[in-house]
Amino acid sequence: MKWLASLLITVTIASAASYSVVIAASIGSDTPSQRQLRDIFLLKRQFLGAQKVIPVNLLADNEARIAFEQAVLNMSRDKLGAYWVKQHFAGISPPITQASYEALKLFIINVPGAIGYLPSDMVDEKVHVLYEF
Repeated sequence: MKWLASLLITVTIASAASYSVVIAASIGSDTPSQRQLRDIFLLKRQFLGAQKVIPVNLLADNEARIAFEQAVLNMSRDKLGAYWVKQHFAGISPPITQASYEALKLFIINVPGAIGYLPSDMVDEKVHVLYEF
């Protein structure tokens, strides 16, 4: 029975999605803290070192975005929604979005300073991993 429980745990861990926060490889960067990434995606920070950054999200119902909001932003959907409503009245719009992983990756590669998150299996030499979750 113990082996069955161990097998189920191993399969669950192996099938769990893992994601990477990335920036174009041509830019590179020091590894930011989770707090710095949170501030970038909440538009409280505009630079990562000397590089001006442009945070980019996936659409709201995307599983990677939901995981990112929970793991990196540490915010529920309701709390994040309330945050952006408050920011709206201060004249601040949320980060732009891309409709797919492929579109997001192309945006990151082609727009200087763009930063976003992708499934880790999409990471290649064109992007630089800043953080994994």
